Amino acid sequence: MDYMQSLLAYLKKFEQLSPEAEIALKEICSEISISKNKDLQPIGHTCRTIYFINKGIARIYYLKDGVDITESFSQENKLIARAESLFSGKPSQKAIQVLEDAHITSINAVLLFKLYDQFHDIERTFRKIFEAAYVDMVSRLESIQFHTAEERYLQLIEETPDIIKRVPLKYIASYLGITQVSLSRIRSTL
Repeated sequence: MDYMQSLLAYLKKFEQLSPEAEIALKEICSEISISKNKDLQPIGHTCRTIYFINKGIARIYYLKDGVDITESFSQENKLIARAESLFSGKPSQKAIQVLEDAHITSINAVLLFKLYDQFHDIERTFRKIFEAAYVDMVSRLESIQFHTAEERYLQLIEETPDIIKRVPLKYIASYLGITQVSLSRIRSTL
């Protein structure tokens, strides 16, 4: 189970799991490969899986008035899930799409949540992960509210310098809340 090593290393950043918890977690995980530009989860799907990206990059997107809008990106050594669907049990109006051929560890969230009662270190770990994700989402909303498109672009490049090489500019522009023409203008002035 080599694919588990990266996931376990990621989880250790939040909390050290007991050997028993690691074994239990391994039992509810599986490895999947998915081709570039395929949806990992389509719009209208109820999220019951948390994904850890071993290789590749993915985005969460939605359609608004027929326009494709990127909400977020996740790449190697990061988790991705539709949290609002995961916790509400309702179908999501958003999808997860991989932008490169990807190798992913899928975590069965239904079984994960059942492990919380048995392994409090697993529960603490994922609580910390979801808390960090919430803080990141609030920071993203504040960035949209208080920063210019150029400032948001520079922050994205600082946080994920290789994103321009890996993600089509149309997705980066929609993530920044601007047109592709505006993004080209910003990039030409830098």
